[in-house]
Amino acid sequence: MAHIFINEIQPGATIDGIYMISQPILRSTTRGDLYIAMFVSDKSGRVNGRIWQATEQLCNSLPKEGFVHIKGRSELYQNAMQIVGDRVTAVPAEKVDINDYLPQTQKDIRKMFEETVKIVSEIKNPFLKALVGEFLKDKELMKNFCKAPGGTANHHSYIGGLLEHTNNMLNVAKAMLPFYPQLQSDLVLAGIFLHDMGKTEELSYDMAFGYTDSGQLLGHIVLTINMVEEKAAAIEVDKEILESLEHIILSHHGEYEFGSPKLPMTAEAFLISYLDNIDAKINQVTEKIENEPGESNWTGFVKSLESKLYRKKVVE
Repeated sequence: MAHIFINEIQPGATIDGIYMISQPILRSTTRGDLYIAMFVSDKSGRVNGRIWQATEQLCNSLPKEGFVHIKGRSELYQNAMQIVGDRVTAVPAEKVDINDYLPQTQKDIRKMFEETVKIVSEIKNPFLKALVGEFLKDKELMKNFCKAPGGTANHHSYIGGLLEHTNNMLNVAKAMLPFYPQLQSDLVLAGIFLHDMGKTEELSYDMAFGYTDSGQLLGHIVLTINMVEEKAAAIEVDKEILESLEHIILSHHGEYEFGSPKLPMTAEAFLISYLDNIDAKINQVTEKIENEPGESNWTGFVKSLESKLYRKKVVE
């Protein structure tokens, strides 16, 4: 059978193809029967997967992150698509093209990076310019910055997503800054460029998207602060500016419940927190509207948005 991409799957479809799986876990039902819960994905999206009447031996035979041939079916469960595997066997990674399974940004990565470099090159403050320069000349880090996703599930969860998110925020900030001359524009541009840099170390993205050990233990905010401190050690430090920049990084999630160690306390920190939230939310909404399977005018309920979404375009 021809491969059915995740975003093309309709309820009740027969599944017979190769997919990427991640995080298979052996669980038991209320009756004590064993089953496997996992994520099933390709470049078009990710859904929950289940294997009923499973065994520990079967679970151990599956890759923690890798490829399997699934024979089974699709079904709706609590208004969300899931794939049920009746027969699931591992497939060697060398037999598949990874580019068919990892979602990627629809934008041109090279052009986005060039534009990002052009925008941050406008920074005039000597310390911030030098600090940003330390990051830009780290070729391995910039390679990862261009490749990393913006997250594992909620927003910009595709190759190039981190760069796209950062580039979007820089462009919006550039459009807004002339209306707010009180803001320190150099601090805004440097803060946006660096605010999520730790995601290059927090996330794993060579196979399925997940978290590294340091990502689980520390998180991208702490990792970003560590990176900034390391790069700053190579140049002459302006302590006041460095602290203001680090405050932006520490507070950019905006609220304690969203994992922010500090709440915004400067105009620049408030702006970056709002821009970060806007870009993340709009990306999440548009991706859900465009990629959820089915022809309904409505998506299923999206827990992270606390809403279902209206998909019908009413203006051409």
